[in-house]
Amino acid sequence: MDIETDGRFGNKRVHNRLGLAHGAASSSTSGKVCIHWRAGRCNRFPCPYLHSELPEVTTKRPNHSGGPGGHVWRNPNSGGVGGRGGGGGPSKWGRGPGGADGGPRHKPADRPCRFFLAGDCSYGEKCRYPHAYCMSDSITLLTPLQGHEKVVTGIALPAGSDKLYSGSKDGTVRMWDCQTGQCAGVINMGCEIGCMISEGPWLFVGIPDAVKVWNMQTQAEMTLTGPTGQVYALAVGNELLFAATQDGRILAWRFSAATNSFEPAASLAGHQLAVVSLVVGAMRLYSGSMDKTIRVWDLATLQCIQTLSEHTGVVMSVLCWDQFLLSCSLDQTIKVWAATESGSLEVTYTHQEEHGVIALGGMPDAQSKPVLLCSLNNSTAHLYDLPSFSDRGRIFSKQEIRAIQIGPGGLFFTGDGTELSESTTTMFRKAREYPMTFTRTVVCSRAEASRIPLGT
Repeated sequence: MDIETDGRFGNKRVHNRLGLAHGAASSSTSGKVCIHWRAGRCNRFPCPYLHSELPEVTTKRPNHSGGPGGHVWRNPNSGGVGGRGGGGGPSKWGRGPGGADGGPRHKPADRPCRFFLAGDCSYGEKCRYPHAYCMSDSITLLTPLQGHEKVVTGIALPAGSDKLYSGSKDGTVRMWDCQTGQCAGVINMGCEIGCMISEGPWLFVGIPDAVKVWNMQTQAEMTLTGPTGQVYALAVGNELLFAATQDGRILAWRFSAATNSFEPAASLAGHQLAVVSLVVGAMRLYSGSMDKTIRVWDLATLQCIQTLSEHTGVVMSVLCWDQFLLSCSLDQTIKVWAATESGSLEVTYTHQEEHGVIALGGMPDAQSKPVLLCSLNNSTAHLYDLPSFSDRGRIFSKQEIRAIQIGPGGLFFTGDGTELSESTTTMFRKAREYPMTFTRTVVCSRAEASRIPLGT
């Protein structure tokens, strides 16, 4: 986990805010800020270190466009395919404020008081740092849903149900009343939950060596066997249920109306290490793995048709947006893939973060414009406009946000992992309500569950 140690975002305590200590030289030989002053307990007189914050130095991020001729953005309504050799104007990826390739970069929002996030700020309303879990004009926090004792690894909202479901490594599935925010029931699974998704009335829960299935309308329950090790990811597409397993395989089941059960359909092999993320889009299944690759599978034949090897770290999450595939990794990048004229995928834009990226989620804003939500392993989540990657705000938590779920009526939920006694599922509301149109499911080893487009 990346740990921020400087005071850039204002998460250090301040005692003396009047500048240098009396008698201290203004040109300190160290050029460093006194850590004891920051903690409010410096008793050196004179102090050889600065008693004021250093001015922030603005550094220009490297250009990740990758050279001429390779980054073509086509209007989604034009019917063309983005990518090399596709013609069209210059790429619009990353061209907005905050993007890597153009536009003035806005200063990142100040980080909230870290003691407030931990629940023990003694300054209260007098604290000079914000007491907020999110800094954005687009979203507001409704309520935290506390109860799990370990990491929240999945969140799901089955169709037709007024209950939100969350799974955790504490071995329980909790049901939450979406109106009151209260826990309405607990299912003890007896083992760690690796992931959770819903599709229609069905709730799917990945556990070691199996997938548990419930129908929320008929109350039917079944167990699908076949996986070896933990099930890290689940996805639904082309009337098939896919499960990504610890041994590197992807298992598929097909629902049989005659027997009212799921029957084994295929086993997809190819990854060398555990598969930790899945998404379905445009008759393709995309799988991300700890072997640092993404494999593209044809849903009609269930054959691997391409292997993408641009990431240098674990591929934590994959997402389909319009005709593009987005992927994120612990290598601190989000990559945008576009189809070439031959049909293969190539990287058309790389967005660089300062920390590893562990989860992606997509949603439209009040004007139906796409917004990307990405969770980082420094306990923050960033919101970006697409395709410009303009900054829309940030969400902060005690620990890494590992689960994301989009809900109806402008709601979305995040789940984190914490070293304290409880893990938290947090409910947010977007600034304005709008009808939801995103319908994808993706879960990864960091255990996120979100809904994004299944493709055209």
